[in-house]
Amino acid sequence: MKLVRIGQPGQEKPGLVHTDGTLRDLSGIVSDIAGETLTPQGLDALRKVDPASLPVIGEAARYGPCVGQVGKFICIGLNYADHAAEAGQPVPKEPIIFMKATSAICGPNDTVLIPRDSQKTDWEVELGVVIGKPGKYIAEKDARAHVAGYCVINDVSEREFQIERGGTWDKGKGCDTFGPIGPWLVTADEIADPQNLGMWLEVDGKRYQDGSTRTMVFGVDALVSYVSRFMSLQAGDIISTGTPPGVGMGMKPPVYLRPGQTMRLGIEGLGEQSQPVAADN
Repeated sequence: MKLVRIGQPGQEKPGLVHTDGTLRDLSGIVSDIAGETLTPQGLDALRKVDPASLPVIGEAARYGPCVGQVGKFICIGLNYADHAAEAGQPVPKEPIIFMKATSAICGPNDTVLIPRDSQKTDWEVELGVVIGKPGKYIAEKDARAHVAGYCVINDVSEREFQIERGGTWDKGKGCDTFGPIGPWLVTADEIADPQNLGMWLEVDGKRYQDGSTRTMVFGVDALVSYVSRFMSLQAGDIISTGTPPGVGMGMKPPVYLRPGQTMRLGIEGLGEQSQPVAADN
């Protein structure tokens, strides 16, 4: 299934993408694409619904973040060896975990705002893993059973705030609009191998990132297991799994986002995003 949330910010309705391409309204079945809806039992119940019986949602509607009421937005740093190299960092011996503020979450085609005083706002296409079955101390062999599905994430980052302003990475990662998610949550049964997905990102039509989840240092199963050692995972939590090379910081000289530009990005089987960039005044 391809699950969506459609509507204006704060008023999104749950829906799904029918096989004929139409958007169908799930609000008569579930209250949101969140929490219990994402558990194995919740998804099984949705699979029994005939999409053709659901009301059609107009194509002009806004796509919201494909997961609602996110409890934890967990990110993994330097999880592609070639990205670590362009950042001038060693390949991590263990996954680097940081958190992105849930207030950063926005729709896949919403405007990304460059924060006040920012000079180094950057892009990162990433595979998002959405938890369905709660758990902690999850064995790697059992990890896939805890995944509800996958989505595209742009881990927008302000590099000066992240690296040069002291403290942890979080202050450069959690600005408003720095977490576009979607357009769809594709359930795990539709993605045969999350470690074999092409991914790309362009700015104003120029391709900067062109990679594959094949080159992750730590794969999805390892990450779900590892993160669960340090915090319990709940239905609707998101793990953003790192980015391949081609970020602005890694260019020589570095290239950063400017107001008026447009980012486009996508992952094989998970859809595309397109975000205009503006100044947050």
